[in-house]
Amino acid sequence: MPHPNCLLIGAPVDSGKRRAGCLMGPDAYRTAGLADTLASLGASPEDLGNIAPAPLRPVTAANPALHGLAETIAWTEALTEAARDAMARGFPIFLGGDHSLSLGTVAGVASHAARAGRPQFLLWLDAHADMHTPDTTTSGHLHGTPVAYATGRAGFEAFPPMPAPIPQDQVCILGLRSVDRQENEMLGQTGIAAHDMRAIDEYGVAPPLRAFLEKVATVNGFLHVSLDVDFLDPGIAPAVGTTVPGGATFREAHLVMEILHDSGLVTSLDLVELNPFLDERGRTASLMVDLTASLMGRRVFDRPTRSFAA
Repeated sequence: MPHPNCLLIGAPVDSGKRRAGCLMGPDAYRTAGLADTLASLGASPEDLGNIAPAPLRPVTAANPALHGLAETIAWTEALTEAARDAMARGFPIFLGGDHSLSLGTVAGVASHAARAGRPQFLLWLDAHADMHTPDTTTSGHLHGTPVAYATGRAGFEAFPPMPAPIPQDQVCILGLRSVDRQENEMLGQTGIAAHDMRAIDEYGVAPPLRAFLEKVATVNGFLHVSLDVDFLDPGIAPAVGTTVPGGATFREAHLVMEILHDSGLVTSLDLVELNPFLDERGRTASLMVDLTASLMGRRVFDRPTRSFAA
């Protein structure tokens, strides 16, 4: 890294929850200078524009609380194909869009890994576990289901079958601090490495991340990173509809990205849950671009000074 061919793929998905605004995320990243930032680091960014969902088809579900089911399935179908194809061409960066887009992006990259005969790993940077299924969610928000789908849990019969379910011990979640009782019980029954902010406060973010990366490196795996804005503390990243106090600090978040860069293992990236309608003069979009720059090799002394005071 930086990868010579970064493919920017807009995914204006807004069906995974009821609060609108994430469909504006892809253009906010573009306005914040993502492509120019990548180019300044030696990458060759190619903006493929925004993809469109597949045609809607009739679907039914037992859970009456579900919101946007048909639309989310259509996005999953389109993004699975787009992600699989992009992996064959370079390093895809998916510009979201709410986190339900990862139903498709993770399915697509895992399908590519299976074809390549290599294991797929998943690093989930999020305040939430996203372990619900369409059957168990009480909110009906499908942005809380991608990890369950990616690991092959039952309850997704209305969705395309996960082409290559990711083994639970190849998934790591960092930054947890909003997990309901049902999800906590589900997590306890899995082999997922789940690290909440209490553990990060006590031991730091580097040890669990490096332990996970060692597993990826040992078996020459692909690594998909899914970065949710709410992984970050809302004090530095307010533009998200699911703010949870006590998130990663500016330096913790950059350290994660710097360690990921040093590993050379990341093969694809989601940037999700940015709601520009809730931002303050673009500060969250700019921070997410800066974090992507750290992932691509920008060091502390290379970072431009930016002030939001005036």
